[in-house]
Amino acid sequence: MRTSIVERHFVKYWNTIMKKNAATRLRGLAACGTLGTLGLLIAGPVVAQEAGQFYGGLSVGRSKAKIDDERITANLLGAGLTTTGMTNDDSSTGYKLFGGYQLHRNFAVEGGYFDLGRFGFTSTTLPAGTLDGRIKLRGVNLDLVGRLPLGDRFSVLAKVGGQYAQARDTFSGTGFVNALNPSPKKSELNYKLGLGLQYAFTPDITLRGEAERYRVNDAVGNHGDINFYSLSLVFPFGRAEGPAPRMAAAPQSPMYVAPTPAPAPVVIAAVPPPAVIAPPQRRKVSFSADSLFAFDRSTLNPDGKEALGGFARDLNSISYDQVIVSGHTDRLGSKAHNQRLSLARADAVKDYLVGAGVDTRKIKVTGNGGTEPMTKASECKGNKPTPALIACLQPDRRVEAEVTGMR
Repeated sequence: MRTSIVERHFVKYWNTIMKKNAATRLRGLAACGTLGTLGLLIAGPVVAQEAGQFYGGLSVGRSKAKIDDERITANLLGAGLTTTGMTNDDSSTGYKLFGGYQLHRNFAVEGGYFDLGRFGFTSTTLPAGTLDGRIKLRGVNLDLVGRLPLGDRFSVLAKVGGQYAQARDTFSGTGFVNALNPSPKKSELNYKLGLGLQYAFTPDITLRGEAERYRVNDAVGNHGDINFYSLSLVFPFGRAEGPAPRMAAAPQSPMYVAPTPAPAPVVIAAVPPPAVIAPPQRRKVSFSADSLFAFDRSTLNPDGKEALGGFARDLNSISYDQVIVSGHTDRLGSKAHNQRLSLARADAVKDYLVGAGVDTRKIKVTGNGGTEPMTKASECKGNKPTPALIACLQPDRRVEAEVTGMR
């Protein structure tokens, strides 16, 4: 008779396990070796993620679930069974694989696959028997990610999205305990939230720490929250944009209309002198990058904003066709990094000019990296970034603004 009582109440025992929100806590990651390697890269030059950029990553975290031992014991007692011991398997490791697309400097769409781990308990009873329950959670998600940069390297993240999780439960009993449905499972769509910080070690490696909440339903009708704390490595894929084509230089001398040939023998009327047609004027202004930005950075400093403010006032007082803003770096560093840095600096100048009233439709930006140096190789020798070499290459680090069609 006792066997039938346990059978009738078995699902009730397990239902009580997940009624409270499952809280996961980060206890430590087996990533110390990886972090030690990354520490050697801290001094590397960095540029913030730009719009139009793909990225991917891997997350690992250690989780801990809270199991309601008191409620399980009380329900067993109500079925005529006394709990003599309780063992909880409340620690697990979770992971994520994800990828994303940067829609804007502050917003991205991110999706991936997650496995939150496996949790469970084993209870021993009198009359002799055991009750064992396990749950495993995994699924896919799609999030909208907001990013607030705190400089060139640090960013704060916030996430909101949906996730489709599958809960697989496993129940087993011995002695006087018998599971009626040993392997129930259920999949359901729920919400997902998250907060985090990320730090860019280099343009190609970013470390991210996150706290995320997954709303999940188990296979026997219970609802709860899984909080997952993790560390992630993020790998931007870089933009495929190349430098925009440069416009040909305008002729330096005026153009003239050819004079009308004199009519034959008899001149009836005097021919007027040819009209002079002046081409639209051009103007090129060069700003030293060291006066606009800190070394190897793309955030405008106060002196740089003051210089660009005067240039913006000049533009707003004339009529013109286009402004071509081009960024240049010295030869130090990799070509890929210099290309991204020069483009980021040109974008920063454009953003400031637009904020000062210049028509964004008339501004075109390009990054030329270190392909158009002002210095000669014989003037600045060496490849190591010594203070003397950095000072010698100062003319190469610049932002040029070419105004065309001035009238």
